[in-house]
Amino acid sequence: MHQVIFYPVGNGDTSQIILENGKRILFDYRHKKKTEDGEGPEINLKDRLKDELKKAGKTSFDVVAFTHGDEDHIENGTEFFELRHADKYKGNGRIKIDTLWVPAAMILETASSDKQSSEFVIWRQEARFRLKEGKGIRVFSKPDMLKEWLKENGLTVESCKHLITDAGQVAPDFTLDKDGVEFFCHSPFIKHIDEHDEFRNEASLIFNIRFQSGNSEFDYLAVGDTKWSILEEIIKTSKEHKNEDRLAWDLYNIPHHCSYQALSDDKGECETVPTPLIEELLLMGKEGAYLVSSSNPILDTKEGRGQLLPPHIQAKKCYEQYLDKVDGAKALVTMEEPNATEPEPIIFKIESNGISLDKKVLS
Repeated sequence: MHQVIFYPVGNGDTSQIILENGKRILFDYRHKKKTEDGEGPEINLKDRLKDELKKAGKTSFDVVAFTHGDEDHIENGTEFFELRHADKYKGNGRIKIDTLWVPAAMILETASSDKQSSEFVIWRQEARFRLKEGKGIRVFSKPDMLKEWLKENGLTVESCKHLITDAGQVAPDFTLDKDGVEFFCHSPFIKHIDEHDEFRNEASLIFNIRFQSGNSEFDYLAVGDTKWSILEEIIKTSKEHKNEDRLAWDLYNIPHHCSYQALSDDKGECETVPTPLIEELLLMGKEGAYLVSSSNPILDTKEGRGQLLPPHIQAKKCYEQYLDKVDGAKALVTMEEPNATEPEPIIFKIESNGISLDKKVLS
């Protein structure tokens, strides 16, 4: 079987795909230092991942994918992973990354030091180093800005084309026949970078991840911190290119920690009403499908209804309504399972007879 695991890291993201053949793909990394002293309720992600790898007899991830460079997706990763571009980030039990997946924005983004975390800068250095070296990296999208950057660094699109995947393409690192999975890139689009001065969230990674188990296929829509307008572009483009099947989902990670802005510009007093195209996407959920919000607990209280930052209870109610309409299974919140005091990773098993929720801790 394959597994998809969502870790309780607060209002942030870390998830892992473990394939039947043993390969591991980690999406984002958000470790809170306080958990090393036993403080919670977030999980001690560093210890958890190291323990899982040790039990599997591995010292590296086959892929580490950063959907984008916000702190809640990269926090303390430069202390956990071994980086190739400088000796000070090597050894001492650091976990290796066989292949780093990043949106083009993580190569290109520049800003004044007060607007960028030092950790983001380190990851940008690592991504640039691997791209110049020509191995151990996959960059998603090739905007004109990337072409210019390559030229300035003595490279060409032609020399790096084996390291670049555009929206509408399947990443060549995995195949259904060999690995039982494929990653179809929905975003970023070239224009998400070339037409924006600030393009971090707009240019985050969004995938249709298709699993094969036996003769059955299952679809996981993996969405980063994005807004409804970007999702609408993906829907329109998928229709135009006859890729509507890549919008269907058995598993959907709710964008941006259950923010209403992934549904509409209007949060609503009691429940967010999605735009017509977003409604179409929600209705593409399959029977028995699951929703996951990687977020803090979502409270249906006066304070919860009024808070500005996600998660938003109005958005959760919207998602739950549409999950009912497609006869879905359940909507889950990472920081609520099995309870908000001691949350544990949410583990899905993908087998030929379907996707099921496994509440057991990985052995």
